[in-house]
Amino acid sequence: MAYDLSERVALVTGASRGLGEAIARKLAACGARVAVNYFGSADKARRVVEDIRRDGGTAEAFMADVRDEQEVAGLVEQVRARFGPLDTLVLNATGPQPYVKVEDLTWRDCLDQLEFFVKSPVLFARAVVPGMKERRAGRIIQIGSEVFEQGVPEFSSYVSAKGAQLGLTRSWALELGPWGITVNLVAPGWIPTERHAAEGRTEAQKEAYAAGVPLRRMGQPADVAEAVAFLASDAARFITGQKLSVNGGRTLA
Repeated sequence: MAYDLSERVALVTGASRGLGEAIARKLAACGARVAVNYFGSADKARRVVEDIRRDGGTAEAFMADVRDEQEVAGLVEQVRARFGPLDTLVLNATGPQPYVKVEDLTWRDCLDQLEFFVKSPVLFARAVVPGMKERRAGRIIQIGSEVFEQGVPEFSSYVSAKGAQLGLTRSWALELGPWGITVNLVAPGWIPTERHAAEGRTEAQKEAYAAGVPLRRMGQPADVAEAVAFLASDAARFITGQKLSVNGGRTLA
């Protein structure tokens, strides 16, 4: 579905591949001026930007480590200088997600996940919320996961960080609502991307997962991108503090 985002400036973190790439492409297709953030994949980010421009959209790549306070502040300022005030922030960036047994779990394992799903959102919120308050409008959209409801074994560092991310979403929605800023979270199920292929996920694993999905199939990155575009649009202007599950009904919540 096409949403009118022609007057919007959007920043998508971790947008050189996977879900972030699909989200950046969708927002640009809806007319937004899109900042494609990347960290270690400059060539891939440039390809995303080139594809968006070839399709008639507006985009530019910006390198920054989303866990670094100075780099986040600099990124937001660069986006403002290039495109204007930021309307839509999509917090998608992530890192390695290892499985670790409880007896081997360390605080560093937990911090590695919290830096992406708590520290990074906090840094970005501090950088963008003042401007959104001045304009009394804004969209903050976090990319969460179904794992908080599923409670995956040997995955507690990631699951707990995703739970904290949902907590931020709900608290910020209440705090920022009076300024017309909405804060929501899109929670995908397992949607195969380039990252999963690198992890060696097998077809048998995909089939087993799909068998537990009420719709009996895996999702696609475009499914997540559609949900984000909706939440970024005026169609979602009265929706805030919500977790939108994009997982074919696996959690029914």
